[in-house]
Amino acid sequence: MTVQTRLADIEQDVSCEYPQGRERTELAAAYRLIAHYNLDDSIFTHISSRAPREEGEHAFLINPFGLRFDEVTASSLVTVDVSGDILRDTYGAGINKAGFTIHSAVHAARPDVHCVLHTHTVAGVAVSSVEEGMLPLNQWSLQFYNRIAFHDYEGIALDLDERERLVNDLGDRDVMILRNHGLLTCGRTVGEAFALMFNMERACRAQLAIMSSGGTPRRIDDALAEKTARQYEGWDKHHAGHKPDPQWEAFQRLAIKHYPDLVN
Repeated sequence: MTVQTRLADIEQDVSCEYPQGRERTELAAAYRLIAHYNLDDSIFTHISSRAPREEGEHAFLINPFGLRFDEVTASSLVTVDVSGDILRDTYGAGINKAGFTIHSAVHAARPDVHCVLHTHTVAGVAVSSVEEGMLPLNQWSLQFYNRIAFHDYEGIALDLDERERLVNDLGDRDVMILRNHGLLTCGRTVGEAFALMFNMERACRAQLAIMSSGGTPRRIDDALAEKTARQYEGWDKHHAGHKPDPQWEAFQRLAIKHYPDLVN
């Protein structure tokens, strides 16, 4: 039985080993995986996904303020609507205001986006802090060739009026470099947003290693870079929507194996 099949059982049997539901369980798994791969930033940065319909219209799930990513569970995730009204908060600490600004902006403007993931990693912040952004130097980076949106730094994201500028800069793209700040990915599923961030992070780390190696970077020509980006898109289309995604299933197996309490 696949992980997706097991998660689907939640909708039929609330007494199964995933009592909090599929959406909450997958999002909690993403939090644990970000911590597992050391992509978290203490209690800051966020992953959000659209809430189950029964929890509220135009609502999304996000981490409670004060929990590390390795502490997040399916039941502790906060339900909040795009106006900022808290609909469910079992932990009782509310949410980070800067996280609400960024994530509510995308969820309100992009109905095609199910999950939004934002990180402050050393590699991601470093690449966001150079004018060139991500360079086409290797296969990992070519997934994002000419497909990255950019948003200029405006300070800590506490001003709600920044939301309009952020979504205008994002447009219909699924990856963004927040200048001098970090990285952001959007996915039609939690798995897609996680995979995009996992790959962006590797590309950033590789770029920093290349630039610090003392060697001469070998830039890939534009035609080949575009061809490779389209090859990546072919994979994405094949695993769009509710089709099985073997990579996300593998990641979920890792999360549940190492952090079984995430389902609670």
